[in-house]
Amino acid sequence: MTTVRRSLLVLLSTLLLGLLGTTPAAAHTELVGSTPKDGARSAKAPDRLTLVFDEPVDLADVRVMTPDGDRLPVSRVPGRGSATVRVALPRATGDTLSVTWSVIDEEDGHATSGRLSFGIGGLATQDRGDEATAAPAPSPSVRRGLVAARWTGYLSLALFVGGLAFVALLWPRGAGESRARVLLGLAWTCGLLSTVASLGLQGAYTALGGLRDALRAATYADVLTTEPGLALAARGLLWVLAAVVLAALLQGGAPTARSPGWRVGAGAVALGLLRATGMAGHDSEGSSPSWGAVADLVHLLGVSLWIGSLVMLTVAVLPRREPGELAAVVPGYSKLAAVSVTAIVAAGLVLAWQIVGSYDALLHTSYGHLLLLKTGVLAVVLVAAWCSRQWTRTRLDLAVLLRGDAATVRPFGYSVAAETGLVLVVLAVTSLLVTANPGR
Repeated sequence: MTTVRRSLLVLLSTLLLGLLGTTPAAAHTELVGSTPKDGARSAKAPDRLTLVFDEPVDLADVRVMTPDGDRLPVSRVPGRGSATVRVALPRATGDTLSVTWSVIDEEDGHATSGRLSFGIGGLATQDRGDEATAAPAPSPSVRRGLVAARWTGYLSLALFVGGLAFVALLWPRGAGESRARVLLGLAWTCGLLSTVASLGLQGAYTALGGLRDALRAATYADVLTTEPGLALAARGLLWVLAAVVLAALLQGGAPTARSPGWRVGAGAVALGLLRATGMAGHDSEGSSPSWGAVADLVHLLGVSLWIGSLVMLTVAVLPRREPGELAAVVPGYSKLAAVSVTAIVAAGLVLAWQIVGSYDALLHTSYGHLLLLKTGVLAVVLVAAWCSRQWTRTRLDLAVLLRGDAATVRPFGYSVAAETGLVLVVLAVTSLLVTANPGR
């Protein structure tokens, strides 16, 4: 048994070091120039188009289509680097030649697209109104599915990591309580399923396909060749390893929760899950990606400890109203929540500046608006958390003295329930931020 535990710890440590050393996601790939330029006029129809992007691209990730839906061949331009591609254009049949382009960022898997039109002869490029071909874009259904899968993934991660920490640090007895066990098991199940669903949806999003494409084996095979797909695969493997940690806790109960060996294994899996989750977002973009990766890890850890402990307290501890548990658990939760909120705010400030980059982008972009909305809801959550903390300071002793009287504990329960509901809204906004274009 000792050999198995040592092997598991070595595997976890190696995997965690690999995740922590992985290069984080960069900004979305954008088109910075073309030859000929959009809207240009020429006496003769061009036979090729050169596209210049702001970072290297894979030829398979660049799609250029005619208005009829035909995909045009794309190749490298000798001596121009991997950020420049050449497109063979079809023969023009009128006074305007139009194409649509799209590119998938090879690191974070986000799609960028646009439309280029060129005038031929002495006439200017004409606006054809409804006849103009719209730029290709991911299916709205796929985007919504991806947001839902990520929301589920964030919530499951927070409940699992925070729930394990709550049991290990504050309430070892909870390892044997049915509500706590069900909550941890449900968090693990949803975490694994959301990761599998995210793989298929990410593949469909990358291929600009529909929901049916998310169910095809070929979609999974294709997305696993990309960096976002590998990050999701690593997260899935970590969820499988998390089953070992959870099974040991459910079988061993409170003694296992107090065991240093189990805590080391659980901490390694938790940090791996947090890092793998951050690898698929915007959080490491900007001029200092290393600082962004560290801030992202601290931010996710703080959020998980806060939300997981909050839900565990609401679902498993408060309904029991046992005086001894209230006296032991609630003050510890209050301190843990205070430390977590401090970490969330500090890391969030670093991430906001790292990703948005300027006050103008914060105020005048959709990403900035979502970030402000998240901040506003979080402020309301902090007010509810302050009310909970005040109850702990002023009325906990009375609640214990009255042996967990329902009328005494109820105000604290209301405050914690409101805090929990608002936190779910914050997670929903966070899921939208992951699929939105960054502010810069």
